[in-house]
Amino acid sequence: MNYRERLKDKKRIVIKIGSSSLTHPETGRLNLRKLEVLARELSDLRSQGKDVILVSSGAVATGVAALGMKEKPTELKTKQACAAVGQARLIMIYQKLFLEYNQPSAQILMTKNTMVNNANRKNAQNTFNELLSLGVIPIVNENDSISTYELQSLEKFGDNDTLSAVVAALVQADLLILLSDIDGLFTDDPNINPDARFIDLVENLDEEFLEMGKSTSKSTVGTGGMATKLTAARIASAAGVDMVIANGADFHIIHKITEGRDYGTLFVGQSREEFYLIDIIDKLL
Repeated sequence: MNYRERLKDKKRIVIKIGSSSLTHPETGRLNLRKLEVLARELSDLRSQGKDVILVSSGAVATGVAALGMKEKPTELKTKQACAAVGQARLIMIYQKLFLEYNQPSAQILMTKNTMVNNANRKNAQNTFNELLSLGVIPIVNENDSISTYELQSLEKFGDNDTLSAVVAALVQADLLILLSDIDGLFTDDPNINPDARFIDLVENLDEEFLEMGKSTSKSTVGTGGMATKLTAARIASAAGVDMVIANGADFHIIHKITEGRDYGTLFVGQSREEFYLIDIIDKLL
C-alpha cells in the first residue's frame, strides 16, 4: 500500500509548529517571513476544502523577546508572565497574517483539565467542530500563563507535541504534522552518530521504535525532543491518525507532505475501533 499517496485525501489536518521553527535562532524573536509562509500554506489548505487546526508553540519565547530578556527565565512565575505577554503578541500576529488571505482564525488555550474533565472535553470538542464548520482555523496552545504542566515537566500534559496528538484524537483528524528542527525519526541521534539511519515509514510503533525516543532536539528554545514526538505518535496511531514528523525549516514542506511527497517520517495510524481518548490520556499523562 502506498501510504504517502493516501495523504492527498486527508480532509482534517492538525499541524504543530515548534518554537524553534517560529523564531530567529540569534535573537529568539519571531521569524515574520516564515510566519507569512505558514499563513499562506494553511489558508491554501482551507481553500482546498480541508479543515485545519494549528497547534503553535512560541508564547514563552515571544514573551522573552518582547520583554527584552537575554535568555529564557528559570523561575516559574516569570515563565508564566512571559507566556501571558507572548501569547497575546503571537495571536495578534497570526490573526493579522491570516486576514491577508481573508482567513478567519481563533484562539483556543487548553490545560490538562480540558481533557480529563468529561464536560470540558466535550465542550472543547464542540467548539473545535463548530469553528471548523464555519471555516475558521483554530490556533491552539497550552494555557501556559496558568498551567504549570508544560513549564515544569515534560512528563505531564505538556509538551505541544503531545497536545497536538490529543487534539487530533479529539477532533478525529485524518493527519497530524509535527514540524520541528529535525528531519524525522533516526535510529540514533544524527547530530552525534554519523551512521544514524533515517526511517521513512513506521507501520507499527513497537518498543524498538520507542527505544529510539532519546531527546534529539538541539534547540534551546523549544521543550520537546524525539521522546515527546513518539508519545504523540502513540496517541495519534491509537486514534487512527496518520502522523508525519518533518523539518520545519521551510514551511512550504506542508503542501509537499499533503501532496503525498516523500518528506519526513510517516507513522501509519491504526484502527480506531477500540480507541478511548480518556484511557490514552490517563496512561500517558
